[in-house]
Amino acid sequence: MLDLLFPRWCVGCGKEGDFICHDCRRSMVPIVPPVCPRCGRPQVSGVLCPGCVGWQAAIDGIRAPFRFDGVVRQAVHHLKYRNLRALATTLGGMLDEYLTVNPIPAEVLVPVPLHQKRMRERGYNQSALLARELSKCSALPVVAGLVRERHTVPQARTRAVGQRRSNVTGAFSCCDDTLKGKQVLLVDDVSTSGATLDACAAALKAGGAASVWGLVLAKEL
Repeated sequence: MLDLLFPRWCVGCGKEGDFICHDCRRSMVPIVPPVCPRCGRPQVSGVLCPGCVGWQAAIDGIRAPFRFDGVVRQAVHHLKYRNLRALATTLGGMLDEYLTVNPIPAEVLVPVPLHQKRMRERGYNQSALLARELSKCSALPVVAGLVRERHTVPQARTRAVGQRRSNVTGAFSCCDDTLKGKQVLLVDDVSTSGATLDACAAALKAGGAASVWGLVLAKEL
């Protein structure tokens, strides 16, 4: 009845029926192996890409099912900035499909947190929505184990990799002792340099996490 009263429209082409129609789903560009084992960027050799050589990262690896382009970019924009929270169900299902085919060591899901100021402005955390929907499909529990201590400039406003990393260094802290010895899977919407996920991983490992991987919907290349 809700679908009759409030029909779903494809965020890609505007066709009625679903948030991402069949044709637009087929247009989403997947990231397929081989990839850089650290950041998940397509890499023909399957070894560390030039950007990850010399990077003393805390995170064990980052993976993404799609490139951040076209319909994927539009979907993230609608989820993140246009309050289309219901889209998280579709996108969370896509994360589960990827995880089923490409297993990652994980016992718990931890969403990348927003600072309280950003949370008040937006009203919700899109990463927490994705983690919740992924949890429904995968049966992995969600633990809100991180706190964002510092309000930082949005990563999209910084260009250089070094700026992105320094922008979020020390911005997070682990707030849940139950994560000690756990294999943690961080959940976020998009990864560019991997700086935010790495800062989260550093905080989680300082809190005793055994391993920390990142899973995002899309990788910006």
